[in-house]
Parts: sequence; C-alpha cells; structure tokens
Amino acid sequence: MSTSAATAAATPAISPPGRAGQTRDRRPYVLAAAAALMLGLYALPGPAPLERAGNLIPLSAHGQACLAIMAFAVTLWVTETVPFAVTSLLVLLLIPAFGIADYRAVVRSGFGDPVITFFIGVLILSAAFTRSGLGTRLVYHVLLRVGTRTDRVLLGFLIVGVLISMWITKMAVAAMLLPIGLGILRDADVKPLHSNFGRTIMIAVAFGPLIGGIATPAGTAANLVAIAQLKQLAQTDVSFGRWMLYGLPACILMVPVAWKLLLWMFPPEIETLPITRDQIRARLDGLGRLSPGERRTIAVFAVAIAAWIFAPLIESWTAGRISMPAEAIGLAAGLSLFLPGLRVLTWKEAEHDIEWGGIMLIVAGLSLGTAVFDTGAARWLAWVLLGHISAVPDLLRPFVIVLGVAVLRLMFSSNTVAASIITPILVALARDLHLDAWTIVAPAAFSATLGFTLVSQGPTTIIPYGAGYFSIKDMAKAGVWMTIAAAACIAISIGAVSAFSAP
Repeated sequence: MSTSAATAAATPAISPPGRAGQTRDRRPYVLAAAAALMLGLYALPGPAPLERAGNLIPLSAHGQACLAIMAFAVTLWVTETVPFAVTSLLVLLLIPAFGIADYRAVVRSGFGDPVITFFIGVLILSAAFTRSGLGTRLVYHVLLRVGTRTDRVLLGFLIVGVLISMWITKMAVAAMLLPIGLGILRDADVKPLHSNFGRTIMIAVAFGPLIGGIATPAGTAANLVAIAQLKQLAQTDVSFGRWMLYGLPACILMVPVAWKLLLWMFPPEIETLPITRDQIRARLDGLGRLSPGERRTIAVFAVAIAAWIFAPLIESWTAGRISMPAEAIGLAAGLSLFLPGLRVLTWKEAEHDIEWGGIMLIVAGLSLGTAVFDTGAARWLAWVLLGHISAVPDLLRPFVIVLGVAVLRLMFSSNTVAASIITPILVALARDLHLDAWTIVAPAAFSATLGFTLVSQGPTTIIPYGAGYFSIKDMAKAGVWMTIAAAACIAISIGAVSAFSAP
C-alpha cells in the first residue's frame, strides 16, 4: 500500500459541495476571519517594550507584521480551510507584501535551504520501502520472533514502528503497519470499538512511528526544520550523531513506557492470537525470497545510514577535505533508486507517493521562521510565552519545555509547522538567557513530533484512526498520559547525557 493510498483510505472522504452542502460550507467565512485577524493585528498600535532583566525588548512594526501573518497562516493551517501547500505559498507572498523582506530573499531562505533536498531524498526512500514490500516482510519477521501472545504482539508493533521511522517518514511507517495490523485483528475476529486489543494495536500503529521519529534527523521533517533553523539563527551545527545522542536514549526509554501504558489503559481481552507461528511462517514464505527491489533498497539504506553516522568522523579525519553533508547523503540515496542497476521506483511512482505539500510546508516554515527571528518578533514572543523557564532548574527545564510545546502542538495538524514556529522563539530565548541553544531547542523539537493526543495532529494518527478500532476519546486518554511520560523520558535523556558529557 502506498502512503498516499493509505492516507486516502484512512481519511474520511469530503463530498463535493452541492446544493445541500452549500449552507454548511464555512470555509469562505473562516478565510475572511483569518484575513481580518491578520489585518487587525497589523493595524493595532505597537505594544510598549517589555522590560526584562534590565533590558528593553521592543516589538518592531515588522515584527508585529510577522506575528499578524503567523496568526493568519496558523488559522488556515489549523482549520484546513485551504490546502496546506496553498497556505504555505501564500506566506511567501505575504512576507514581501508587508514590506518585511524582499521576495527573492524570502524564496531563497525557504526553497534555497539544503533541508529541502534532504526531505525529498527521505521521501523517495520511504516510497521505495513501501513499494518494494520490505516493510511487510520486516513486520512478519518480528511477529515470528515475538510470538502470538497479545502483549508481545503489541510490543512487536511498537518496536517495528520505532525502528523503521528512525530512517523514513512516520506517515509511511503507519501506512505500512496498518494493513498488517488489520490482518492480525481480522484473524483474531475482534470487532472495531469493542476490543481493547484492537485499540492497543491501532494506537501502537501511531505511537511507534511517532516515538521513532525523534531518534534521528531523518525521522521527520520537523527534525530537519529544527536543524536548519539552529544553523541559520544560532550558528549551531547539529550533526546526525549529536541529534541521536539526545534522541535515541529518549526513544528507547519511551518504548517500554508506551507498551505498559497501553496495556494498563486497554487490557487486551484475549491472551493469544488465534494464529500459530506456522501460519505466520507460511505467510512469510508466501512472500518468497527477497526480491531484487528489496535487496537494492536494503543496500541503499545500509550505505545511507553508514554515511550519516560516519560522515562527521570522515570530515574530521580529512580536515574538511572530504565533506558529506547529511542533506547531500539523503538526496543521493533517494536519487540512486532511479539509476540503472539500482532502480526500485519509476518517477511516476515517486510523484504519486511523495507528499509534495509537505515540502511546501517546510519552505513556508523556514521562510516565516527566519522572518520572525530577523524582525525581533521571536525574541519578544519568547519572553511573553516562555520567559518563566529561566527560573526552572536545569534538570526540570526539558520537562517544562516539552509540556509547554505539547500544549501549543494541539493547535497544529503538522509537526513541521509547529517546529517552524517554535524553534525561532526558543533560539531567541536561549540567546537572551545565555543558554545552549541546542539544549533548549532539542526538547521542543522532540515534542513537536510527538503528537500523541489528538487524531487531527497529523496523518500518522489519522491513518490508524480511519480503521475504526479506537475513538478520538481513546486516543486523547492515552495521549495525555503518554505526553507526560514522554516529557519525563526526554528530561532524563537530556539530563543524563549533559551530566555525562560535562567537563
């Protein structure tokens, strides 16, 4: 199943507007309200400068215009009044229209960023993983090893989701896990909304990829946005290994927590699946030996992962004579899948499977984030919203940041949008408080990805919700507790790594 197909299948269809639906179409009114909000905020008299620690922190006219555009964009993103990509491109027009920056400079800060090519490469890898059948084979292998006890099957789904989403987009991972989960639930003859086992498996289809997405920079676009903005705004380079130093331990801690939490909240009504290891083995045997496409995909993945991990060491050993940026490695890996001898995809298949609107989100996020930072609006907003964290002890600061960002994350149906808006704010705050920007941004970047609570927070949760085995209330109930637990795991990871690496 392709990512696009899975998303389409899992998302409720929207009927075309007709005579019966015209009175219910509120989108023109929402668009008008968003425009009125933007113009109203822009026309308001400028607020008096904030006084913090003896410093005056003003909000400039251009900064106020940035916040007005942000309010407009967030309103449209949250309500989905127009497609995400259209709103994103509107942002590129509004920034120069308000005189904040030159149009060409705005486009260069978005489309010209290397993170765009990285994301394209990762999306191509995701399409190859799905189309080659490698994801289905891996899940069967894990089930063959974990057995047919329902608690172990749940753990297997979480582990597979985590492992795969470290390297490809979490939406694609959820799309790969969904048909396998549905097959298991149908074999077990459990009914949607009447089975705790069904709830745990389908929620795990979302939780596993969400957790794995924070382990490496390749896990989700929000990670790439945070890295790009740290480099642009704080001159801080976060390598693949440096990201994993915080992200991987937090990810590992969350897996058993999510497993036990789901078993506690939704105790399965059956202890073992009505399927034997022999039947699982038969299904795996039915797939046959590794296809050429699967072998090529594995080879490309292995080379890309090795390059991502060892590129900084090679650059250091060669005194910079050999440079392999993570963005270039990702794009090279994706493009190699079209070359003779390695071909796994056709370009038509890639065009169909890649979510090009996600690329537009990154472009708009980078452009808007840069403008918000450059105009000083990020610094002003940082002190208004998050200035209190300066009084929080170092060990608790990541916990507070994660919970704060998680609340803000409820407004967004895209973790990329959340990361784009939140990262500049925290970079500005870190600069004013003389704190390490990466230590402050890392928990926020992780939290932007971990949208556990609302089904509407992204395709990763929409895909399994569409199967009908859990309700919005079920997701929210598990998500609130998982968010708190994730905050603790991230705080422990950052605290432990920082203490270990301190001189």
